[in-house]
Amino acid sequence: MEGRSSAIVPRATRYTVALVSQIDPKPELLTTEQLLLPLDDFLTRAVGPSIPRTERVFCNRNIKLSEISWVGFDMDYTLAIYDQPAMDDLSIRATIDKLVKRGYPEFINAVPVSTEFPVRGLLIDKRFGHVLKMDRYKHVHKGYHGFRELTKEELRALYHSKKIRPATPRYHWIDTLYALSEVATYAALVDAMEKRGYAVDYAKLFTDIRECIDEAHRDGTILDEVASKLPQYVHRDDELAPTLHKLRSAGKRLFLLTNSRAAYTEKMMTYLLQGAMSEYPAWKNYFDVVICAATKPVFFTERRPLLERDGESTKPAVLPLERGKMYEGGNLPELERALGVRGDEVLYVGDHIYGDILRSKKDSAWRTVMIMQELETEISAYESCKADFDTIAQLEEARERLEDDLRYYQARIKELGRQIDGRANGSTTELEAERMRFKRAIERVRGRFRQTEAEVTALERRTDLRFHPYWGSLLKEANEQSSFGKQVDDYACLYTSRVSNFLSYSPQQTFRSPRDRMSHELGV
Repeated sequence: MEGRSSAIVPRATRYTVALVSQIDPKPELLTTEQLLLPLDDFLTRAVGPSIPRTERVFCNRNIKLSEISWVGFDMDYTLAIYDQPAMDDLSIRATIDKLVKRGYPEFINAVPVSTEFPVRGLLIDKRFGHVLKMDRYKHVHKGYHGFRELTKEELRALYHSKKIRPATPRYHWIDTLYALSEVATYAALVDAMEKRGYAVDYAKLFTDIRECIDEAHRDGTILDEVASKLPQYVHRDDELAPTLHKLRSAGKRLFLLTNSRAAYTEKMMTYLLQGAMSEYPAWKNYFDVVICAATKPVFFTERRPLLERDGESTKPAVLPLERGKMYEGGNLPELERALGVRGDEVLYVGDHIYGDILRSKKDSAWRTVMIMQELETEISAYESCKADFDTIAQLEEARERLEDDLRYYQARIKELGRQIDGRANGSTTELEAERMRFKRAIERVRGRFRQTEAEVTALERRTDLRFHPYWGSLLKEANEQSSFGKQVDDYACLYTSRVSNFLSYSPQQTFRSPRDRMSHELGV
């Protein structure tokens, strides 16, 4: 290469020489053919087909699947994707039936309960009977009393003078799909009972609803119905079995860790996986360890014994844990010893932001994946709003320019005021006229500012309606993450809409989070 001008060396060749020079003291020994790389062709080729956004796995924290040796799964709402409207309707009917048996008026049987009303991430204020949505800073932006939207003045008077403390008995946090029926029932009964003139004890009503739905789960009212009609309540994903198989084929070991009891787990997993692939004669063959009745989040914080299920009874588990058997209970340290792994070698996949994700991140080094079946709708809504988001961004830039103009004109008026005051014995007519011109300019700027604010507000309202008719985006609130979105961001290394989305990725995939920029880095 000596004597050849860099001006006539192709860009791909020059790039390669720079790299080779760092590792080979005699790059001149290499031939031109060895140096050429088709970078120009690579950079100009058409983009190939990619994974649809609704089926992607999104990353909050860098993670290399090549460093993961065990992948654990929750069952309900994770491997088993329920038909949410059907489940909500079943839970609501069971709850209202039990409320009537407790002495509530018969007319509540006929009260229409909207399963479309609630989303995850809402906060129940049991003192006033309100349902609220907060941003990441626990600032309340939206609220309903029954189905009446609370005004900004009402929200300001009740929630903006003191910091909201969701962990206190006054509030109840809705963080699971399982709990959506509680919110729907609560809002509907508050609305209906007050319209009929009942004095509602909001805290007692919510407590009764929660107790009734828990009772309906314990006594089999809900679970027996689901287990007997699984196709009606659960979507069987044909790509779930190939996804688990792909992970196993790459050398990953799999475990199931669910709060569901053994009998229900057996029925559900048989429905989801039995006969899906000839390589697995039974659903348990997909997993190296199966643990039921784990009682998460207690599993992550307390030392409960791990038991082996033996028919209808249980006995203390003996290590090593055996594939094909079912275990119950246990705790985090004991499971890690049984698996023979350190925490950061485990990837746990679940749907419950507290029981599966938040708690495991706080009490262990497990890496985490959150399953949000609402994510597909969220992404579709986001994409449909791109034009409005662009317009909002332009209006916000215009608003900043108007604020700059206001500052300029206000500073000039102050300066003119000082000049006028300094001319006690001289003529100030021209200065007064100029000050009036600036004042009129300020009024014009303020008028445009109010118009811009109104346009932004209208667009934000329109985009909210595309996400959800009551609450807007699940993961965002105004310009901030919602309280729920903040938890997803903090505690889920990865998130996606269903487990089978991993089928499109290599089991050795490296997921990289987007660069996290602070405000001062934007626009550079």
